[in-house]
Amino acid sequence: MIDVKELSVSFGQGEGRKQVVKSVSFSVGKGETLGIVGESGCGKSTVLRSLAGLDRHWQGTISLNGNPVDPERTKEQLLLAQMVFQDPYSSIHPRHRIERVLAEPVRAMKKGEGWDRVAPALQQVGLPTGFAERFPHQLSGGQRQRVAIARALMLEPEILLLDEPTSALDVSVQAEVLNLLCDLRDQRGLTYVLVSHDLSVIAHMCDRVLVMQNGSFVDELTKDDLQQGKTHHPYSQMLFDATVITPER
Repeated sequence: MIDVKELSVSFGQGEGRKQVVKSVSFSVGKGETLGIVGESGCGKSTVLRSLAGLDRHWQGTISLNGNPVDPERTKEQLLLAQMVFQDPYSSIHPRHRIERVLAEPVRAMKKGEGWDRVAPALQQVGLPTGFAERFPHQLSGGQRQRVAIARALMLEPEILLLDEPTSALDVSVQAEVLNLLCDLRDQRGLTYVLVSHDLSVIAHMCDRVLVMQNGSFVDELTKDDLQQGKTHHPYSQMLFDATVITPER
């Protein structure tokens, strides 16, 4: 579903030019969840934004569902992958009712008015249909993130790009959102790329994980590796030493 070869991303010009992603390559099969883990600033989110078409400074090759995409995406290419952002407080317009938040992607892509899709979208993420009339400030953080997930699914993408989707939530709510994402993946056959600095989240969700340091992948771990605490690089071991991973139930 995703094939990336020699992806590089740089920002700035001349002496101030900085390469934040350094010739990374990876692939993700249909229905698979790939995790990318590393410290803040290592380039994880930039990889996601390049896949989503939000950053256009990249070089290399990106193919989605077998088709190469350009930095300037067509509408059809943009429909393939949608993104769920880290902070549900800032990723949803504070002055728009939830029904408008959800209908907006459909209208922007000229796929209809979108209003008829709002109630089913809320139901699929476990929210009452009456929430359509509410404003974001009337919802909790977990409810807002459920709305953000519903919005990402409005255009029926095959790929969801998840940028630290639970890090801004209370610990008690994180598991609910992660379980929702697992259920949606299984029901809809979705492919995920999940970025996080939290190995316990990665272990709960992912089939494989790539460990990123300073713009490059330094390690690749399987789900069994995660559960057993097995690593192949000192940086990965440092991340494990800083994280308590609870066994999957």
